[in-house]
Amino acid sequence: MRKNFIFLAIMLFALTAVKSQSTYSAFHPGEIWKDNKGIHINAHGGGILRKDGIYYWFGEHKIAGPAGNTAMVGVHCYSSKDLYNWRDEGIALSVSADTTSDIAKGCILERPKVVYNKKTGKYVMWFHLELRGKGYSAARAGVAVSDRATGPFKFLYSYRPNAGKMPFYPIGTPENEKVNCAAPVSKSDGFFCRDLPGGQMARDMTVFVDDDGRAYHIFSSEENYTLHVAELNDDYTGHTGKFTRVYIGHQTEAPAIFKHAGTYYMIGSGCTGWDPNAARWFSAKSVFGPWTFHGNPCKGPGSELTYGGQSTHVLPVDPANGKFIFMADKWAPKNPVDGRYIWLPVNINNGAISISWKDKWTLN
Repeated sequence: MRKNFIFLAIMLFALTAVKSQSTYSAFHPGEIWKDNKGIHINAHGGGILRKDGIYYWFGEHKIAGPAGNTAMVGVHCYSSKDLYNWRDEGIALSVSADTTSDIAKGCILERPKVVYNKKTGKYVMWFHLELRGKGYSAARAGVAVSDRATGPFKFLYSYRPNAGKMPFYPIGTPENEKVNCAAPVSKSDGFFCRDLPGGQMARDMTVFVDDDGRAYHIFSSEENYTLHVAELNDDYTGHTGKFTRVYIGHQTEAPAIFKHAGTYYMIGSGCTGWDPNAARWFSAKSVFGPWTFHGNPCKGPGSELTYGGQSTHVLPVDPANGKFIFMADKWAPKNPVDGRYIWLPVNINNGAISISWKDKWTLN
């Protein structure tokens, strides 16, 4: 009798555990999305790396309450083979207990993106970093590396990019878009010139690896007035000094970049804090531009607020055939851990992109 009771208890526990795990066969934008442990995925402001047939999702680990908007844990990692169901791989980069560290517990660590460097065999993580207790004044880029996709990542350093460097100007750049620090003509130019000696501000960001293996760091700079597209060095852990400015003076955040059929596309947002606004998209024939602004890619009801979300990444699923997923965060600043994820298919038609809301959809 005792053995039977123990067996039944084990079976009941196992069935309960299985029941707590959700198996998905479709995307449900904006709803709770549970991992293999039955817990809402905790990878906000994130991005995805595909390596050897496995997708790795990296994002900010949030906690409940207002303190959750600072980094109390680090960067969380999940893995998946089908994009619907995600396995918790733990914390890929932990914040430090050392209060003198750039990534001390309580700092602001946002929008982590991981890329793989074929030459070095290293996984490289970039993120927006604000020093503990300093608000948003530091505006630094941080970098960490790992031998494994899931980590642990080792923090290297943080800094402001391209100190003392002037922008690269694509052929055809109008003279009024070329910065003149002797006589800045706009607020944005003024911020650029102010920061020139010590490096440019780097806030909302992403990283993009091109077909030739060159990598680029795209970030909001100049008090968020202007985007920078900056080339990374061969090992992806620093900047070369070559960069260009995009959509000068128009306050763009949350850049997400992808490439299809020889054209570069970028989706971003305006600057309204945690509140959603209309998305915006750009295109270019060169990663350094010139970039052309095209307006809002979202269509239909809710499009004026990006369906309540803000861009974070565009995931190539089948890029050769134009299959990409737009990833956005639906922020919950009062209880950050409850932030939701909005994933929607990107439609590409004659070089133009559009995104429409779907309550439920599949990769088919």
